[in-house]
Amino acid sequence: MAEIRLEIVTAERVVYSEQIDILVAPGVDGELGILPSHAPLLTMLKPGEIRVVKDGDETFMSVSGGFLEVIGEKITILADTAEHADEIDAERAEAALNRAQERVEAAASDMDLERALASMRRSQARLTVSRHRRRDRPTRTDRQE
Repeated sequence: MAEIRLEIVTAERVVYSEQIDILVAPGVDGELGILPSHAPLLTMLKPGEIRVVKDGDETFMSVSGGFLEVIGEKITILADTAEHADEIDAERAEAALNRAQERVEAAASDMDLERALASMRRSQARLTVSRHRRRDRPTRTDRQE
């Protein structure tokens, strides 16, 4: 199968840089599926889950927003933040989600509400990705076989 290069970059680091088969990302207008030979594209990303398929294996990452660009056989994601599933502390993400939900309920202005909702979306994305990590881990019976 043909491949396309994916680079996910934040202000702090290069999060991912490899040849892949398929990328699924959370665009602001809906989920985007990118395959090799995709048409040129520039779009904004919303907080959500990135799914990368390479050699039949799926990798999940959380992104808090940013931009996705496809030029030729290269996808570049410039993200505010991006984390692999195994980098996410599910308990901290759950606590952040609870705090954000409390802030939504107590929002005094539209600006406060919008910030609280954005925080809630980021936390929800992180939790979703962290659950993939737990589900993908081999169970004790899988390891015995």
